[in-house]
Amino acid sequence: MLTEQDRPICVAALYTFTDFRDCESIRQALASLCNEWGVKGTLLLAAEGINGTIAGSNAAIDAVLAAIRDLPGCGKLEVKLSRAGAMPFYRMKVRVKSEIVTMGQPDLSPLSQAGHFVAAVDWSALIAEPGTIVIDTRNDYEVAVGTFAGAVDPKTKTFRDFPDWFRNQRSRLLGEGAPPKIAMFCTGGIRCEKSAAFLKSEGLDEVYYLQGGILKYLETIPADASLWEGECFVFDQRVTVGHGLTPGTYEVCHACRRPVSADELLSPYYVAGIRCGACHDERTDAQRAGYAERHRQERLAEERGAVHVGAVWPARHDK
Repeated sequence: MLTEQDRPICVAALYTFTDFRDCESIRQALASLCNEWGVKGTLLLAAEGINGTIAGSNAAIDAVLAAIRDLPGCGKLEVKLSRAGAMPFYRMKVRVKSEIVTMGQPDLSPLSQAGHFVAAVDWSALIAEPGTIVIDTRNDYEVAVGTFAGAVDPKTKTFRDFPDWFRNQRSRLLGEGAPPKIAMFCTGGIRCEKSAAFLKSEGLDEVYYLQGGILKYLETIPADASLWEGECFVFDQRVTVGHGLTPGTYEVCHACRRPVSADELLSPYYVAGIRCGACHDERTDAQRAGYAERHRQERLAEERGAVHVGAVWPARHDK
């Protein structure tokens, strides 16, 4: 079994909804602190709160998390900790956005329209309850890697598609009569919490979401008692994780950032660093040439024991 010495990097996926009044001053302070401690990753700030994933030494992550918890309304910050054998990010970015997770519903308030959270230890009982509708609020490429048994897959390309999907499917999902319980989940909790607020704004009350998301469930529930099937896609170089948040078996396409299974690596469409079966027809020849050059430079840097300055990990923090 791998020990902390084998995986010396602490990875913290975090978010909370709160009211921030001066995001720019918060951005500057957090960027300075992260640089001081050598922390890397991405933090997103908006009037509705904070969201992101960061990595560093234990002491560094403790220092940054303490500073975030001191911010207004962040005392109950939702954090999922895991470990990595090497730094999973190339640089530190702290950015101010209009939303910390983009749904395209500017009037939605997860603080005032909150759904009912369900702890990981109680989640299996809820979704196994007859009549409960379980909805995976993640994107299609994430669901393809793993999901809860029996969950509805909206097949959305982005989280922004979720409101239209629900409105179009509402009658089919809910039927007639008293609305059923709806249980929603996502990677780290932020999308399902915001989705729960959206459904509340649509007039539903029996709306539940998995507190801490799939990551908390996989951390808490042993495999032999779990209703989770497959692996969970994460937005860093680990690509996927399994129960106990151990690293999974997928690689990532460095062109489109989608997960690639062992079987998909054998596809004639897959070329390392350039394309995969999912994106082989989505890019121009010029784009593929650029990916090929970036891949070559990354391999040369790797041979020198360095990180290529142009290497980029996706800054998608819609967990």
